Amino acid sequence: MGFKRELIFLALMYALVKCDTCRVGLAKKRGTCVDIDECNDTRNLCGNDSRCFNTNGSYYCQCNPGYINSKGNNTNFTAVDGQCQDINECNNNKNICGPKASCSNLYGSYVCNCQLGYTNVSGKGCEDIDECWEAEKEEDDICGEKGTCKNLNGSYWCKCQKGYTNYGKERMPCSELNCNSFTPDGGPPQTLKGLGAILFMMRNSCLALSSSSAGGEGNAEGDALLEQLFTATEEILSPRHPGHLNSTEGMSGLLSTVEKSILFIGPQLKGNRTKIETTTADAEIAVQRGKTPPTGQVHLESENASLDIDWTTAAGTETYPGFAMAALLSYKNLETSMNHSFNDIKKDEDEDSVESSFQVFSKVVSVVVSNPSTDKLSHHVNITLRHLQVVPHNIEDSSNVSYICAYWDESGAWSTHGCLQQYSNETYTICTCNHLSSFAVLMARHKMKHTFGLMVVTKIGLIISLLCLILCILTFKFCRSIQGTRTTIHLHLCICLFMADLVFLAGISQTKPEGGCKFVAALLHFFFLGVFTWMLLEGVQLYRMVVLVFNASIRPLYLYVTGYGAPLVIVAISGIIRPQGYGTDEHCWLSLNNGLIWSFFGPVCIIIILNVFFFIITVWKLAQKFTSLNPDLSKLHKIKAFTVTAIAQMCILGLMWVFGAFLFEEDTTVVAYIFTILNSLQGALVFIMHCLLSKQVRDEYAHFLSCICAQEKKRYSDFSSTNPSSSQSQQSQSGQHTGESHI
Repeated sequence: MGFKRELIFLALMYALVKCDTCRVGLAKKRGTCVDIDECNDTRNLCGNDSRCFNTNGSYYCQCNPGYINSKGNNTNFTAVDGQCQDINECNNNKNICGPKASCSNLYGSYVCNCQLGYTNVSGKGCEDIDECWEAEKEEDDICGEKGTCKNLNGSYWCKCQKGYTNYGKERMPCSELNCNSFTPDGGPPQTLKGLGAILFMMRNSCLALSSSSAGGEGNAEGDALLEQLFTATEEILSPRHPGHLNSTEGMSGLLSTVEKSILFIGPQLKGNRTKIETTTADAEIAVQRGKTPPTGQVHLESENASLDIDWTTAAGTETYPGFAMAALLSYKNLETSMNHSFNDIKKDEDEDSVESSFQVFSKVVSVVVSNPSTDKLSHHVNITLRHLQVVPHNIEDSSNVSYICAYWDESGAWSTHGCLQQYSNETYTICTCNHLSSFAVLMARHKMKHTFGLMVVTKIGLIISLLCLILCILTFKFCRSIQGTRTTIHLHLCICLFMADLVFLAGISQTKPEGGCKFVAALLHFFFLGVFTWMLLEGVQLYRMVVLVFNASIRPLYLYVTGYGAPLVIVAISGIIRPQGYGTDEHCWLSLNNGLIWSFFGPVCIIIILNVFFFIITVWKLAQKFTSLNPDLSKLHKIKAFTVTAIAQMCILGLMWVFGAFLFEEDTTVVAYIFTILNSLQGALVFIMHCLLSKQVRDEYAHFLSCICAQEKKRYSDFSSTNPSSSQSQQSQSGQHTGESHI
């Protein structure tokens, strides 16, 4: 009974709740179920790309134009069974914009963009623009003074008069071609070589370009012409080519010809950036084309240099020809041929109290731009030049080295006007210039200003050395007790050293005239080599005396052929191979720039090494003989003395030229004093070692002096006596003495 009562209660409660609830899409309001507007729901049930429509108790969605339901083909849908996405009209209809326009899809739509040279006409699509008419209406001379504008479908081209060209670029104004600047000098075309061949090639190309109509087709010959130019330049600069570039005129002609050729070829190149490299040169060329002048910076770089310039400077402020060009050319082996013509720089340096010498210390580079006025640029140009070699930090203090930014003047000389050094270190120098040409870094080595003390030491020391060498020569020539192979060697060693010191004293600084300076350098080269050659013969003689046979002699003919012939051969070969290496701007000695100095230091090093070898063996053998029971100890002591003096002599001469090498290269005061003192004392030291320290020579000197004193005493006695018988007696005695001496 209780269970039935509960069921009846639950049924009544369910009936009451059901009667009070509205169905989905309706809401109870004042006891009545009313419709809910889902389109006003903040959740945006249909999304942004669709429209919402409310219904009684429900809603439905429709996609906006340009969108479609991605979940089915139903036009009406709800958030549960539909979603709108963009329709790509450009993919669905390839020709939706017509043949002269390109389609770009947008969200819910698309847009048609007319091709260059066409404009959108409402209701007609894209139609051609008559650029010639538009330019004439706006008084814009788009083809230049010597060009005629011809309208094309979607474009135009400039027809140039003869002597003018737009380099095959249809929308470029006509520029004048100066083909006469490529006129070669002398000879028919088939016989032209070197620069003439380049000029002839460029002139033919220029004439062909100026006579063509220059229509709308691009010119494809620019890259090929650039390769031909660099091939010809490589042939000129190769070692096989005849050296017609040794003159300043030839060097200036090469630089000018290549620069004009690059200026002519640049606008014809296909790409905006072109690089080319050969064994003798490399280049990077940048070209910008357009109706308006380009702006911004341009950076060009090669292995040995870089260029920073802005397009405004490269294009110039004059009439814009439709293109702008900047080129950087770097020559790989031109610095040696251009290592001269520093007169203009020396004139500027004359204001200083210290004289300087100069050397090209970077690769030679040329900068070419389309700007016709490069003599005075509106903005400075920065050129970074890498040094030929790294200079140590301490050389700046020891040698007073500085770096100068210079350019090759049209007159055929290096100049610094308009170029300044912005920054420099051991590896590179940044130059800033207000004009363009061919550039290089010059290393200025400031020459030491010789003090009065150094000149006095040099002159007094060398005079003492020459007097001592004269005594040595007379001693070795006339001292009969010491005659032999070794004395002959000493005699000619002193002769060579005497001549070397005499020439050094008289002509080492006489750099003018140039021919005389070369002759002095050759004499010094010969006699100093002779000194070391005779020193080598002394080492060989000592070796023979100890190791082979005691007192072993060498035939005089062999001595003369070796002592004078070997230096003569070396000097002759050096003079034939590199005659320009004899004589420098500072000294009448061998040049340090082309390696000729090793024709002296090379043989000297070899001789010193051989002598060290001979002396080591000689000392070793002497030690063995002294340890044995040799009865002839006097000969061993004599050879020992010979060896000691020979080693001391080699040390003196060798040490002198160690400092001599640094003197001519570094030019420092301390080294100059050491070299001068050693050079001055060597004659005196040879006299002390070989004459004063020799007992036989001292005995000869004593005998010679005693004879002189006896003759003076006898002469005084003859004049002081007045007794005739005494005089007759003295004459009889003199006759007896003469007879004994004769016997």
